[in-house]
Parts: sequence; structure tokens; C-alpha cells
Amino acid sequence: MSKVIGFTGEDFYLGGSLYPNPKEANLLLSLGQQGGFFYPLPKRSRVSVPFDFSGEWFVQKPKTSIESLPDECLFEILRRLPAGQDRSLCASVSKRWLMLLSNICKDEICINESSVDEKEGGDEGYGDEGYLSRTLEGKKATDVRLASIAVCTTSRGGLGKLSIRGNDESECGVTDLGLKAIGCGCPSLKSLSLWNVATVGDAGLIEIAAGCQQLQRLDLINCPSISDKSLVTVAMKCPNLTELSLESCPNIGNEGLQAIGKFCPNLKSVSIKDCSGVGDQGIGGLLSSSSHVLTKVELESLMVSDLSLAVIGHYGFSVTELVLDCLPNVTERGFWTMSNGHALQKLKSLTIRSCQGVTDVGLEAIGKGCPNVKYFQLCKCPFLSDNGLVSFAKAAPSLENLQLEECHMVTQFGFFGLLFTCGAKLKVLTVVSCYGIKDMNFRLPEVSPSVSLSSLSISNCPGFGNATFAVLGKLCPQLQNVELNGLEGITDAGLLPLLESSKAGLVNVNLHGCINLTNEVVFSIANLHGSTLDVLKLDGCKKISDASLKAIASNCQVLSYLSVSRCAITDAGIAALARGNLHNLEILSLACCSSVSNKSVPALKKLGRTLIGLNIHACNRISSSAVLKLSEHLWTCDILS
Repeated sequence: MSKVIGFTGEDFYLGGSLYPNPKEANLLLSLGQQGGFFYPLPKRSRVSVPFDFSGEWFVQKPKTSIESLPDECLFEILRRLPAGQDRSLCASVSKRWLMLLSNICKDEICINESSVDEKEGGDEGYGDEGYLSRTLEGKKATDVRLASIAVCTTSRGGLGKLSIRGNDESECGVTDLGLKAIGCGCPSLKSLSLWNVATVGDAGLIEIAAGCQQLQRLDLINCPSISDKSLVTVAMKCPNLTELSLESCPNIGNEGLQAIGKFCPNLKSVSIKDCSGVGDQGIGGLLSSSSHVLTKVELESLMVSDLSLAVIGHYGFSVTELVLDCLPNVTERGFWTMSNGHALQKLKSLTIRSCQGVTDVGLEAIGKGCPNVKYFQLCKCPFLSDNGLVSFAKAAPSLENLQLEECHMVTQFGFFGLLFTCGAKLKVLTVVSCYGIKDMNFRLPEVSPSVSLSSLSISNCPGFGNATFAVLGKLCPQLQNVELNGLEGITDAGLLPLLESSKAGLVNVNLHGCINLTNEVVFSIANLHGSTLDVLKLDGCKKISDASLKAIASNCQVLSYLSVSRCAITDAGIAALARGNLHNLEILSLACCSSVSNKSVPALKKLGRTLIGLNIHACNRISSSAVLKLSEHLWTCDILS
């Protein structure tokens, strides 16, 4: 205190500069002519950035950043990061860091031993399970996304399945660089599908083969830049390959398939479609080397000859499923030779489409040479007649499911001859667009009814009429599933005997487009089969009205699917449904029912207690506001309006 009292005026600051150097003064508090006031000496400001004092103004020197390091040095730093979140965070810094991280292979990663858990396996970031699945489509398919997947999935079990799909509207942005990232970062990859990816070539697939040697499934669809070169590499480095699908790959030919057959001993399924470079040598080399494990073979739109079918018949000891589609150079001799090779004893499913070489002789040989076939589909075989179909049925003792489509030389005699021959074994019969079958009076011979046929489907066959169904009613007493699609010639008189003869109880009935059926048919279905009926589709049956809905509501208590689209349904019919006991109804379709209005909304709300799907599309008398209220009430139901 005494020092303060004894303070003299000489210590007061009277103005002027404290430092003669003006540059140094700029760092201090600016002091003007402040006479009569005391100012303590201000402290010098602390500057953390080096400055250049040579000029009149301060010049800040550029900062030293890790980005100034070359890729080689940054690579050495990034490969020492522990797997997991640290790598993912660093990958989000920049595209440069992402691409560098994605190109670090497993054996290039340096992990500090002190940071690794002592349990067996150590490196948790690269699990071999491969549980994760990723699908990239259209504009989302880019190299950057693939690099992100490669970096970020390693810490979560590894990527197991990858599908890349381009489309016609946008070019796929995936190149060989993106596949290289997957090859480096996803060693657990087991399934790869490339669809419409013209920008990926051999280099990318070779990187996949080098880094993903656990690959088990490979699908290449419309990949014109991929050739035999990369397929040979896949064969040599991926011995665990079990499924191969090639479609519209013009640069893949015989050499690649021969390598697959030679180096992939576990191959079980192969599908080759529209590959112009594939010939008999490729098919022969593939099948002859994989004969002991190959179970599924699909050949479509190939310029192979009878020789390829002969190889199948000679080496297909393990084949259980065979599809032959659009093979224009295969003749009757090819099918006959295949069947007499005696190797297809295990064949259970056979599909033949658009093969002009299928004749009566060839089909009979197939029946004899493939005794265990249970499912057989014949489509667009113009030279197949009644004799061949019946001969096949006699020679195929195990046939359970037969589908005929666009076989126009088959007539009513072949159709019923098939039923007479296979009455004790055939379970499912499907006939689609066979215009040779004409409705005619047919006297039923003394044969036993089919005790096994449980499913009958006839679609777009205008020749089927009342006379044919009158015979079917006597032959098929065990029907449970009936599908009649677009049969405008059938009326109540023809269908009622079939419905009344069913002793097992109908479960699934589809009468789509049978425009001449009336309520009498629905009455019969509801009264006779209401306790078993699960699905009823009456789309386009214009003569079906509210009376049918009343019968359904009273008798069909286990019904789960009902479609009365384009029928003569009104609000009264919907109200009748709501008053019924349809506690299992989940799907209701009222599309294009022009007489259904807003008055049905309360009934629909009541039905909505169990509904998960409601179709009121083109019900123009139901307003948008009513649909909105209905949606708010039926929040667990998908409404199509």
C-alpha cells in the first residue's frame, strides 16, 4: 500500500511508441495519445505458425500434410492399420485413401502382435465365413462402392456373395479396378454374379480368381469383354467351384469350358446359354471330366450337334436335372443316341424346348433310357404326335409331372391316351396352348380312373369344351387343384361333373377368363368343397355376381385367397363377405369391379382384420379420400388402388 501511496507521476505513461521498430509494435496493443492514464506493458502475442519477417507483410509458410506423401509411403502407413473401424474411418478420408486401402491384400497387412487377441485365429477382420451379401444395380454399381465394400466388410465376417447388375438405361460404372479391390479385400467371397457388365474384362475376373480362391459360384450374363483367358484362370485357381452359369458371352468358348472340366472336380451345376463360341468340343471336355459329380446341365441356344447329346448320354451318370432348349442342329439321332447311352439312370427332371429333333422315335427312346424321370416338360416340339406321347408314357414308369406346351400335333386321343397309360402314377398334368386338341364326343373305354392325378391345369386351349371335361370328370376323382385359364368354350354343364366327381376335396381352384361360367359353378364349389377350399380365383368371370359371394361367405371358412376381379360384384356382395366367417382370408382382389363404391368401405374395414393384401385397382367408384381412410385403418394391409 505504501508503494501505491508513494507512487510518483513520473511513472505515468504520457504517450508515444514503446518500441522504435514499427514491425514489432504491430504485435502489441495499439496505444494512442492517452495522457493521464496508466497502461501496463502488454505481453507479446504467441504465434504458433512460423512467419517470414523479411517483407513488409507477414507471409505464412505452407503446412506440411500427410497428403504430400507419395502413394508408396501412404501405402506403408495404411497397411499397418488394425482391421475394423480404424480402416473404415481412414477409407472415408478421401477417394485416394479408399482406393489405396482397397488394394491392400490380406498378406500385405501388418498387424501389431500386441493388438491382436490371443485367441486362435488372431485376425478377426478377415473371417472366412463370408456371410455378407451385397447387390449393386445400375448407377449404384461403381468402382468406389466396390472399394468401400472391400474395406468395410472384412471386419464383419467377410463378403460372401456379390451381385453386380447393369441395365439398358444407364451404363454400369464397374471396371476391372473395382473387381481388383474385391479380389484384394474379400478373400471369403463364394458367389459372384455379373449381369450386363460390358466394362469388365479378363483383368478384373483374373484378380477375383487370384484373391477369392474360395469361389463356389460364378454367373456371367451378357459380359462380352470376358473371354476364355480369365475363365481358364478361374478354373486353375478356384478348385472349389460348384456352379457355373454363362449366358451371352460371345468370347467364351471351348477352351474355357475344357479348363473348368479339368481343374474343377467339384462342379455340380452348369448352365450355358447363347454363347456362340461354345461347340461340341467344349461340352464334351466339360462333361467327360465332371461326370462323377455333375448333377445339373442346362444347354440353351447353342450350335452344338448330336455329338454333345451323345456325350451327355455316355457320361451323365450323376445328372439328375437336364434342360435342352433351342438346339437347332440336334436331330432325332441325337436324342436317340443320348437315351441309349445308358448313363442317365439317375435323371429325374427333363425339359426339352424348341428342339425340332424331338420326334416320336426319339421320345420313346427317352422314356426307355431315362426310367427314373419324374418331371418332364415338352415345349414347342412340332413333330411330336399322339403316338410318341403315348409311347413315352408307357416307357416312363416313374413319370409324375408332365407339362405339354405348344405341341400342336397332339390331339384329344393323345391327351386321353396319356391319362389311360399313366393313371396309376401321374400326379400333375399341365397343358398350355396345344391347339391340336379339339373337343369331340369321346366314348370312354373300360379303364380304371386315375387315382393319382391331383393337379390339372389347362390354359389357352380353345379346343377344350364340355365333352372333354365330361370324360375328365370320370377319370380324375382325386383332383385337389384345378386351373382352367382362358377356356371360353366351357360352360356350367361341362365343369359341374368334374367338380362333383372330386372326392378328395378341392383346395385350389382357378377359373380365370372362363367367361361363360355362372354362379351355379361357385355354388357347387362352395357347397361341396367349402371345408377344404383355400384359394379361389374367378378373374374375368363376368357372370359371377353377389350370389356367389354369399355362398362363399357361408361355406368357405378356411378360404385364404379370393379374387373376383372383373366380375359383376356390387357393394351388397362385399357386405355379405363381411358378415361371413372368413377368419382366414388374407388376400382379396376386387380389381376392375366398377359397381363397388365407397359404401363398401365399412365392410372392407371389417374384412381387413385378417387381410394382408387388398386389390381395389380401377374401382373408380371408390374415391381417393376413401382409399386414404381405408389405408389409415388397415395399416397392416398392402392396398393396391
